[in-house]
Amino acid sequence: MQKAERIAAGSIGIGFVVLGLKLAAWRITGSAALFSDGVESVVNVVTAVVALFALKLSARPADDNHQYGHHKVEFLSAVVEGVLIVVAALEIIQHAWLAFRHPEPLEDLGFGMAVNFAATLINLGWAQLLLRTGRKIRSPALAGDGRHLMSDVATSTGVLAGVGMVWFTGVPWLDPLLAALTACYILVAGMLLIRDSVGGLMDAAPAAAVVARVREIVASEAKGALEAHDFRMRTAGPRSFLEFHLVVPGTMTVEEAHAICDRVEAALEAETEGLLTSIHVEPEVKAKHEGVRVL
Repeated sequence: MQKAERIAAGSIGIGFVVLGLKLAAWRITGSAALFSDGVESVVNVVTAVVALFALKLSARPADDNHQYGHHKVEFLSAVVEGVLIVVAALEIIQHAWLAFRHPEPLEDLGFGMAVNFAATLINLGWAQLLLRTGRKIRSPALAGDGRHLMSDVATSTGVLAGVGMVWFTGVPWLDPLLAALTACYILVAGMLLIRDSVGGLMDAAPAAAVVARVREIVASEAKGALEAHDFRMRTAGPRSFLEFHLVVPGTMTVEEAHAICDRVEAALEAETEGLLTSIHVEPEVKAKHEGVRVL
């Protein structure tokens, strides 16, 4: 099993441990806010399963029906996670409203908060691992799962603050109020995750700085060519795809043009791991006198 899949499988086990702790904290205290925090942990388990499935499917090699591979399934997984985050936020808001309208006395708050705090620390440590690994191997599924867990940490922090305020002040409506405010933060986080993941599904271009660096490399490495234009670039999980047209003198041989392409591709792939480059060579009569001028 690959590293990403092992970590995704570990997320399922961590999710069940955290879920058990948070539900125990709710049963101990009777707090509606802690119950809502437990509901969010149910989503964590579901999204961990989705992420593992996405990683297994994305690792499949290209086939006749998916000639560019299966990497985009990770973006789909992240969209599902974003939707579940939004649903969990709405569920928290609903429970907060019910608790606000029908407050009930809380019990054993100190012990219940300690149990919930332990679960939050576990989530924080695992979320950091997911985010680091997701960035390192460029996995939207792991990164999305990590952002989801960080949103859960924020939820738990807000809930604990609310329960703590109730404990010290004796004002019961502070519990659902702070839980609702935290849910609003979670809602925004889920919507941003959906936006970014949909961008990947729609072949959104990478950051402007990445595209600018690609153009710089082409300009410096394509010596012998005249210009490069019609750049197109997209990402799909750990893979990136780049296409552009390279204009060469009409008298240049195919072998010479191919050597330039090899040099450019090697430089680009050394800069961006997992890059697949397609270069369309054109004679100088096709020059547009725009795009990248070769240095």
